[in-house]
This record gives sequence, C-alpha cells and structure tokens, in this order.
Amino acid sequence: MTGPRAREQLVHLLRERAFEKKRVVLASGRESDFFIDCKQAVLTAEGHALVGALMLDALDALPGCDAVAGVELGGCPLASAVSLMSHLRGTPLPALYVRKEVKDHGSRRQIEGDRNLPAGGRVVMLEDVITTGGSTLKAVDKLHAAGAKVVGVIALVDRLEGGADAIRAAGLPLVAICTRRDFLPDDPA
Repeated sequence: MTGPRAREQLVHLLRERAFEKKRVVLASGRESDFFIDCKQAVLTAEGHALVGALMLDALDALPGCDAVAGVELGGCPLASAVSLMSHLRGTPLPALYVRKEVKDHGSRRQIEGDRNLPAGGRVVMLEDVITTGGSTLKAVDKLHAAGAKVVGVIALVDRLEGGADAIRAAGLPLVAICTRRDFLPDDPA
C-alpha cells in the first residue's frame, strides 16, 4: 500500500506505539516533553511494510541513488524495509548500515553492506527522527569518507527543531514523511 492511506496508517501506528508525552533527554542532548521511539512501530510487520513503501516512494523527490543507508540503530530497519520493498517492486537497492562506532573485532567496518555499493555510489540517508540533524550529518561524513556520495535524506519524523534546516544548509535535500505536528497538532513550531 502507498499514498495518503499508507501515511495515515503509519501515523496511527506511530501515535499508538511510538509517541509518548513525557520528559526526556534526546540524543542531541536537548530536553523535550515528548518522545517518539519509532522502533516500537517500525519493528512490527505492518510498520516495516508501511515504512518500506512510503520511504521508497519518497525517493522519487530526490536525486537517483544506488543504495539507501541507515544509522544504527533506528535507521537500520528503515534501510532494510526500503531495500526489501525496492526488490519486490523490481528496482533493487541495497541497504547500508552506518555504525556510530567502528567495531572492535571482526571486520572493524564503519559501514556494513559497503561491498554492495559501487565506488562513488549515490546514497540516500534514512533517519527515524531528526532533531538537530547532528547524527545525520555525522553519518553523511562517514559515508563520504567511505567513498559514497550522499544525495539526500529521508526522515520518518522531523521534530521541527532545526534539523531539517541544518541538513539543507549542508547541501542535502530532505523529505520528511511526518512531522511533530502529526503528534502535537496544536504545537505552533
């Protein structure tokens, strides 16, 4: 399923399973009075199907890509869902996982799935929640260091706290599937 109905279902699932009104400290270090733990919705079978379809459709608004990437941990299921959906639709895109820290054993890779990306390959970064954009831009730097060319970002949720502007200021187009207004409709931000 795609389109407005799929987005409605995804927002409903995120509201039901991922959204909480509570005081938290975010990955950015900022305090907030609400939290969206997208993994609680995305890691359901329905969530995988909806996210895979909607984010794959959102790729149409960005320059063409050779792969999709997600930052561990929240972005990994997004990348896998989009990769699976792309295969089912006959336009296969490999998934890449960007580690926050290099493994201290085994392959010591920063990017998992890197062998599936041609040199200079174009990548779209997938994020679960964007606040300041800092973790996204760090992951973009890691992909660039690995020889990839990041051509855009798709966020499942933009908290509307400056992250989209920071990403665009870095020269990357951004598409957000949802914003904080989908969870706090009376919020003027």
